[in-house]
Amino acid sequence: MVLDGKTALITGAARGIGRAIALRFASEGAAVGLIDLKSTDELARSLEAQGLEGFALELDITDPERVRETFDEVARQRGVIDILVNNAGIIARGTILELGHETWRRVLEVNLNGTFNCCKAAIPHMVRQKSGRILNISSIAGKMGDITAAPAYGTSKGAINTFTRSLARQLAEHGITVNGIAPHAIETDMSAEWSEEKRREVIGGIPLKRMGRPEDVAEAALFLVSEAASFITGEVLNVNGGALMD
Repeated sequence: MVLDGKTALITGAARGIGRAIALRFASEGAAVGLIDLKSTDELARSLEAQGLEGFALELDITDPERVRETFDEVARQRGVIDILVNNAGIIARGTILELGHETWRRVLEVNLNGTFNCCKAAIPHMVRQKSGRILNISSIAGKMGDITAAPAYGTSKGAINTFTRSLARQLAEHGITVNGIAPHAIETDMSAEWSEEKRREVIGGIPLKRMGRPEDVAEAALFLVSEAASFITGEVLNVNGGALMD
């Protein structure tokens, strides 16, 4: 199996893209740390019933001290942290005229600062190991600006893209790769908020003429954290049916 014996931590694992990534990684032999504000006990039990390994970690990624303590404990128990997937995020709707300061701060706190907190906690262990894979889940909005969300969302994701490249440059000497994925039009709770008119409009702008599935992102994630991608770092891969080709 591609990830046999690896320990992977995945934020936002309770549902959507994070859940799909957790299931895919576990199916390839990884012991998966299921990080979320919500309980992931059910998912951990489901994996166990399939003979796979997952452990629930109820955690607020905006609390840097708690994140550090949790990651240190995982490293103590498992010996390593091989993979970190920063997937947890929130979205806000509306225009700049409707966007309040508190919402702006909250989106950046979760999406950007949460990613920073998790990287900050995991990287010392990866440096010690002289190996590691970090994968940050971004968005098409981080490359071309918000389409269906308030400006805070795309801003947070654009910052994550730059953060990804900065870490890739700094950590390469330690055997750590840092990459991202920029999805668009994936069937998740976020896209479920769209009206039928918006859905038709979005699909109309996708060359492949369909919505993506969380599993589409999970397959790309598996590739980027595997040995098959060992010579790829600083990349933010589009998974969007061709909606953006850059």
